Amino acid sequence: MVVDDELGARLKVYEGRAATLTGTGRDPVNLPMIRHWCEAMGDTNPAYTGPDAIAPPTMLQAWTMGGLAGHEGRAAAHDEMFALLDEAGCTSIVATDCEQEYLRPLCPGDEVTFDTVIESVSGRKTTKLGTGYFITTRTDIRVGPERVGTHRFRVLKYAPATTPSKSPQRPSRPRPVVNRDNAGFWEGVARHRLLIQRCTSCAALRFPWLPGCNNCGGPDWDTVEASGEGTVYSYVVMHHPPFPAFDPPYAVALVELAEGVRMISDVVGVPYDKVRIGMPVRLEFRSYDEELVLPVFRAREEAAV
Repeated sequence: MVVDDELGARLKVYEGRAATLTGTGRDPVNLPMIRHWCEAMGDTNPAYTGPDAIAPPTMLQAWTMGGLAGHEGRAAAHDEMFALLDEAGCTSIVATDCEQEYLRPLCPGDEVTFDTVIESVSGRKTTKLGTGYFITTRTDIRVGPERVGTHRFRVLKYAPATTPSKSPQRPSRPRPVVNRDNAGFWEGVARHRLLIQRCTSCAALRFPWLPGCNNCGGPDWDTVEASGEGTVYSYVVMHHPPFPAFDPPYAVALVELAEGVRMISDVVGVPYDKVRIGMPVRLEFRSYDEELVLPVFRAREEAAV
């Protein structure tokens, strides 16, 4: 934190000012989008299908997105604030986290409107990425006059840190966030075992690890060890932004394990432009340094030809 922060004082003026006024969802809440979301997430909860379907609560932001064209109604304050940051050299941006509050389920046919306010701007912060400011916006989502949810979104707008030319050492890979809900998974990885949670009430498997079952709500669970067999369910090729610890372009895959759950990981043993949906892969564990072991998936020989 920098005590003498002239730019920070100028940015503070924007707290409480509107970023979007009377935004309108591009589409009403609808079953096709709900179905696509559930298929991508592997969520088979029956509440999201049938004549009385509701939308998954975590889709809240999806109904407010404007696509590549953006939304009409963006207030001048948003662009002015970001222009100030760009002029000061804070030209990079990364999303850091979001918080959502659900007041009632959204149902097919609901037409959402929303207003977004610049809720807070932090003082100047120095991170490994660079020095900049955390900006939090709050979006209140409504159906008619009724507020149905709130979405807070936080970004870091920063000036990229420069890497000293005298240090050719490659930056280390980012470390996973280990907490009490997923510690057992990472303990298994350290022993070269890929563990999947299993609800002891309904036997549903789940990944990533969660504190409760998203099928029946049961709190108790045990684990099963994955066989290691899987297929590429979907993938993206990352070109930008170029993080120092990685070498773009590279493929990031959503792998469907033989047990039926899906996880995100690297596909190794094949060029990034040869990764394909349906490609069979096999689990292996790769050490990136003395402390970090990660599960990755190697393309099966017959698929890599």
